[in-house]
Amino acid sequence: MTLIKEKNIILKSEREFLADAIFPVSEEKLPLLIFVHGYKGYKDWGTWELMAEKFAKAGFYFVKFNMSHNGTTIEDPNNFGDLEAFGQNNFSKELDDLEVVINHFKTQKKVDFENIILLGHSRGGGISIIKASENKNITKLITLASISTLDRFPKKEAFENWKKEGVYHIENARTKQKMPHYFQFFEDYENNKHRFDVQKACENLRIPTLIIHGSEDESVTIDHSENLHHWIKDSKLRIIENAGHTFGAKEPWEDDSLPKELNEAVEICIDFLKEQ
Repeated sequence: MTLIKEKNIILKSEREFLADAIFPVSEEKLPLLIFVHGYKGYKDWGTWELMAEKFAKAGFYFVKFNMSHNGTTIEDPNNFGDLEAFGQNNFSKELDDLEVVINHFKTQKKVDFENIILLGHSRGGGISIIKASENKNITKLITLASISTLDRFPKKEAFENWKKEGVYHIENARTKQKMPHYFQFFEDYENNKHRFDVQKACENLRIPTLIIHGSEDESVTIDHSENLHHWIKDSKLRIIENAGHTFGAKEPWEDDSLPKELNEAVEICIDFLKEQ
């Protein structure tokens, strides 16, 4: 099957960011499937390109993108070269970025604008849930290892220190960079707490939703997805046995095929999307 790849399309919200589109040559308009990466994620991490190809071969117009403040740059989309931008990220900006992506790609001539799916991983799952509850163009939703609350901030003494200092740092285990988080991140959450209530967003959803989690997730415990399943009326929960937070994927990924657990997750997604 011939796939068309449009890499590093420049989009703009508060600042410029990059998106990719991968889709098969087709006479018909294709369902638009938008992948939303998680915390410390980016569009070309690990196996996301292989995952995109698998969805495209199944007949989807697959889009992945870098959040505008995820720490990558237009010039270097695969490294965290702008830690100042990373520190200035917040949930409002991520939702704005996703809106820009939806509005750009739903007008592409190969896209069926009446069939738009969000696929969110980890924190991207929480962002996708909120966007799906707000944007009536979204027709289906899938979450991979999603969080069930956006309130994952430091607590007690650590929180007081953050408030006083104005910044706290987390070490990136892979790159060893000290990633800053400015206190504006919490202030944005506090100022928009009603909007950022994942449970409320779930209860407002009226679209078919697939929730996937790994049984061995070391970063987001399985009860997060169980919560989502409980809150979303039209939802299915699938557990991938022995899968961790990234379903066997890592950065860098040297193989030319998907890890077993992620491949299983993608096949479950494709079956779900072709059901109706």
